[in-house]
Amino acid sequence: MHMKTILISIKIFLVMTVLTGMIYPLFVTVIGQTFFANRANGSMIIVDDKAVGSELIGQKFASSRYFNGRPSAIDYNALPSGGSNLSATSKELLLRAKKNSAAFDSINQLGINQVVPAEMIYASGSGLDPHISVAGALLQVNRICKARELPVTAKKQIENLIARTTEGRQLGFLGEERVNVLMLNLELDKQFQVK
Repeated sequence: MHMKTILISIKIFLVMTVLTGMIYPLFVTVIGQTFFANRANGSMIIVDDKAVGSELIGQKFASSRYFNGRPSAIDYNALPSGGSNLSATSKELLLRAKKNSAAFDSINQLGINQVVPAEMIYASGSGLDPHISVAGALLQVNRICKARELPVTAKKQIENLIARTTEGRQLGFLGEERVNVLMLNLELDKQFQVK
C-alpha cells in the first residue's frame, strides 16, 4: 500500500511537471507571440533599427530639452523595481516630497503658488511608471522651449503635441488621462530636431 502511494505521487508529479512546466508555458508563448507579439516582447520602441526603450518602463531624462517623468525611488533601475516603502506618515517621505517639489519648481521656473501634480513629487510603487499627467507635462513646456531655443509660437505646437500623445482612461473609466514620457519625447525630437 505504501509503495502504491509513492508511485501515484511520482506519476502525479511527472504529469503536473509536463503540464505546468512544458505544455502551459508553450501554449502561453504561442498565444502571446501570435496575437500579442509586441506586448509579449516588452513593447519595445524601435527607432532607426535601434531599441530606445519600452512603452511600459519609465526612464530617466536628464537633459532640460526633454520632458521629465516621475521621480524614481530606484533611479529607474528595472532590476530591483520597487517604491520607497515609506509610509504616508514618514518624515523621510515628506522630506523627499519637499525636495522633489522644490526641484521641479526650480527647473521649470514655476511661480510660488503653482500647484505641482502629485506624480511629479512622489515616486510610483514600481519606480518605473512611464506616464505622467497632462498637467505635469504642460508645466514643463516653457522649460523645453527655452532649452531648445524655440520661438514663442512653438509653445502652442508642443501643447498640441501633448494633446495628440495623451492616452485616455483605460476602458473609458479607469484611471486618468496620461502621457507616456518616452513617446512624447520621441515625438518632440521628430517635430523639433535636436540642435
